[in-house]
Amino acid sequence: MDIVFTVLILLLAVAASGIVTRMLRVALPLPLVQIAIGALLAWPRLGLHVTFDPEIFMMLFIPPLLFADGWRIPKRELFMARRSILMLALGLVFMTVLAVGYFIHALVPSISLPVAFALAAVLSPTDAVALTGIAGKGKIPGRLMHILEGEALMNDASGLVALKFAIAAALTGVFSLRDASISFVIIAVGGLATGAAVSWLFSFVSAHFLSLNEEGDPAPGVVMTLLIPFAAYLIAERFEFSGILSAVSAGMMMNYANIANAGPVSSRVRGNSTWTMIEFVFNGMVFILLGLQFPHILGRALLDAHETSDVEVWRLIGYIAAVAAALYALRFVWVWLLRWFASRGAAKHGMASAVPGLRTVTVTTVAGVRGAVTLAGVLSLPEVLPGGAPLPGRDLAIFIASGVILLSLLVAVVALPLLLSGWRRGKDPHAAEEAMARTMAAQAAIRAVDEVHERDCADLDESASAYAADVTARVMDIYRRRLATLEDEQEPRELARRADALEFRMKLAAMRAERKVLLALRNSQEINDETLNKLMREVDLSETALTVRKR
Repeated sequence: MDIVFTVLILLLAVAASGIVTRMLRVALPLPLVQIAIGALLAWPRLGLHVTFDPEIFMMLFIPPLLFADGWRIPKRELFMARRSILMLALGLVFMTVLAVGYFIHALVPSISLPVAFALAAVLSPTDAVALTGIAGKGKIPGRLMHILEGEALMNDASGLVALKFAIAAALTGVFSLRDASISFVIIAVGGLATGAAVSWLFSFVSAHFLSLNEEGDPAPGVVMTLLIPFAAYLIAERFEFSGILSAVSAGMMMNYANIANAGPVSSRVRGNSTWTMIEFVFNGMVFILLGLQFPHILGRALLDAHETSDVEVWRLIGYIAAVAAALYALRFVWVWLLRWFASRGAAKHGMASAVPGLRTVTVTTVAGVRGAVTLAGVLSLPEVLPGGAPLPGRDLAIFIASGVILLSLLVAVVALPLLLSGWRRGKDPHAAEEAMARTMAAQAAIRAVDEVHERDCADLDESASAYAADVTARVMDIYRRRLATLEDEQEPRELARRADALEFRMKLAAMRAERKVLLALRNSQEINDETLNKLMREVDLSETALTVRKR
């Protein structure tokens, strides 16, 4: 019963966070509000404390979120930025483990070198979800955001693999760079292959054994997509591959899977709404769980230090600040070096100033916020050595990691809006291809309508043929006007846009009038709830299609 009560409270907190964010006069990022709500729920008198089990957390929350990110991220841009992403997700992670690990051991000698490496490993992954919540959608230029999202997708795996080897070194005292490198390649490639295979298998099963026609119930296919990330993660972990990369790979494969694209419209609509809800709930729970842990980890350590002396309190805070500063400094230097090498390569091809400047480097540095994967990783450190002795420095490592997570979030909240203010992002780089796609789609639609007219209206009498011609003209006019809005000439484009705007207002008013009448008929018991729900869904889907196209 306590578990059910706790889950309901967490769901209520997730819903309340969205309401609180809209009610606040000061614009605060949703992740920060959710962390604050979690911290309030951890207040002793409320008596809500959720034990943070790293294994359960990594299995329950991380796969669906990474799967959704892998599904959504544009694959073309990800491939185009592959060099930058790999240098951040692999090169920077291993440099962080090495450089920051030695720094932590020198700063805090009580933390052994293997534990320091483990702490640096869990501090290396970044959190793109928190970044999007803090910066807002569309605020960071597209190419840079794609790099940051790609980095966050990949460095979770590299950081946790590095953590695995650091823990093994801490427990056994043995480490082989050669063995670790070979194991990393096997773990990464195996995870990617497993995720792709699981996604393909689910797609095959759905296409051949589930109903994918318009009359079939889309629910089984949607449920299948919900199972894919968990299956990919668990199967990969069972074979000791990277479950995180497996979930990411499965999500990326969904763009090419029949279950995602070849099914009926109802399946895609229901699937998209389901995944939107899952992302909101799971992301919210992740940050609320973070907030629940911070008072117990940070507050207890600071109170214990305060009982010793105030100097000890400031020393602990200084550890957090020093480690965070080292992470920021290393990230800034690494990104700057990548920029410098890229600019030299561009100069050889005759392109001056091809790479962005100091502001981009600074934004990339500050955007490296840490999140729940870091906390889950550091809490997975073993409590005791094989001989039964406590692992030295574990509690301090957990304290430092928690403090760095919170500090990186606060720095991003303050610094990113200032850095992004007034940044000219230029024209949408995808506007031309979007216009081309719209033009070709509209032309194909006109040809298809014309073919249907010729096929279905050939044997009609004069009256029926005239009526069919009128219907054909009305349907074609929709697409001809859409083509007119994409023309280069100003006058026909402006006339088409005015007609589109008038049509939009009329259709919106008509749909809202439909909805009002339907509700009145239900309230007067002239129709039942089943009829209302069916007709309301039709109106809602029509209005959704209309408003989405308008945006």
